[in-house]
Amino acid sequence: MSVPAAPNPFDPGVLPRHVADAVWRGCEVGGTAARTVPTGFGALDAQLPGGGWPTHSLTELLLPQAALCEWRLLGPALPALVRSGGRIYLIAPPRPPHAPGLAQLGVPADQLIWVRTTTPMDGLWVTEQIVKSDPTGAVLSWLPQARPGQIRRLQIHAQSCGAPVFLFRPLTALHDASPAPLRVCVALADGWQLEVRIPKRRGAPFDEPLYLAAMPMNLAGVLPPRLRTLPAPMAAPSRKESAYARALGRVASPFPAAEPLSH
Repeated sequence: MSVPAAPNPFDPGVLPRHVADAVWRGCEVGGTAARTVPTGFGALDAQLPGGGWPTHSLTELLLPQAALCEWRLLGPALPALVRSGGRIYLIAPPRPPHAPGLAQLGVPADQLIWVRTTTPMDGLWVTEQIVKSDPTGAVLSWLPQARPGQIRRLQIHAQSCGAPVFLFRPLTALHDASPAPLRVCVALADGWQLEVRIPKRRGAPFDEPLYLAAMPMNLAGVLPPRLRTLPAPMAAPSRKESAYARALGRVASPFPAAEPLSH
């Protein structure tokens, strides 16, 4: 007489529904019980657990240079976060935010909170206090010198925060361990694209680069077709440049020092 095999305790069909939903296999992209925010890039959403930027969790964005890719990557997601009254909190950005540029992205100046800090510890403390307050909108914090223990503390607080929390750090930080559940590397690519890699996510890492078309919407009506496929400029345009370049600086770079927001 054969003895039936014991059920696999890790079979989703055996586990209670709420437990099965929390179980993921390492070869798959994990799900998430928390709300996610669409990134505005379908190809990126397809590779992120839950199909977008997570809430109740940290997202670590690693860049080769600060104030270069942040708005082109996050810009498509921000308008929906402020549409219902949310605010975008900017903690210790490397350059003063540029109100007209952000307004063209769909983020009005009166829904921005810009916090200037004098030391890395100040930036860390302010970020922690804002995350603990469970704000509506999004938290964007530049913490290039944060240590793993400090990030772990922020991740604990972020688990009770309904807004997405983004930490911007240098690409060299990829060599260090991080408690952030999601780590995304982003750099400029040719033809107004962003090159995105996902070295850490819930599930198997995504080592292949994603190339995302990231030209600001308003530039499509400003630049002639022959310029729309050229690489984006690496620096803010000067006053002697053409009208196309000046328009590009206003729309594509919300960080120029001109017309800073008050705080």
